[in-house]
Amino acid sequence: MLFHPLDFLIFAAFGAAMWAQYRVKSTFTKYSEVPVSSGLTGMEAARKFLDREDLHQIKIEQARGVLTDHYDPVHKVIRLSEPVYGRRSISAAAVACHEAGHALQHKEAYRFLMIRHKMFPMVSFASGTAPFLLLAGFFLQSFNLMGLGIILFSAAVFFQLITLPVEFNASSRARDFMVVEGIVASSEEKQASRVLNAAALTYVAAALISLLQLLKFILVFSQGSSRE
Repeated sequence: MLFHPLDFLIFAAFGAAMWAQYRVKSTFTKYSEVPVSSGLTGMEAARKFLDREDLHQIKIEQARGVLTDHYDPVHKVIRLSEPVYGRRSISAAAVACHEAGHALQHKEAYRFLMIRHKMFPMVSFASGTAPFLLLAGFFLQSFNLMGLGIILFSAAVFFQLITLPVEFNASSRARDFMVVEGIVASSEEKQASRVLNAAALTYVAAALISLLQLLKFILVFSQGSSRE
């Protein structure tokens, strides 16, 4: 379990994840310096999106940090990072509208988002517990512990897979809104898409790493149990 042939692929996936993180930061930074033709700040763009969808009750707040933007479904608040909230850039508009897309998903009870919300408490527990069960199962040669760890880890992997359509759908909603409402000009659509696509790559890379790790655990478990 400490080393497995699949680790080569896992290391490659980690490399891809690091590249994706670099890509999202560099793309965001690049287009943070490009003014959006509509002249709207990220907060104003998100507000326009929300108001068009009759989501007047959703608040927009400024959050500390960079790329800390998120939608809080419990308190019904969109929190935008400092470079997004008050900046009039393509990056700010794209990220702000993406988060507004999550709020619209919540309003419409978008299936994958609802599944993700219901799974979150269980996945929080599973993500923290699974690694300990897998290690204990390996060192103690307890395949019952290892099997339980695999089940919990599988839930965490499924959660990451469910996240992919949620994020891609929010980006699609943001892109459509920005073009139709003139938040970005037609000449800026590709630039806004680059910001959204770069962010999506980080979720794809994370899901790939988890899938490969799960496959490794399953193979180790099956090989070990077959020797008994």
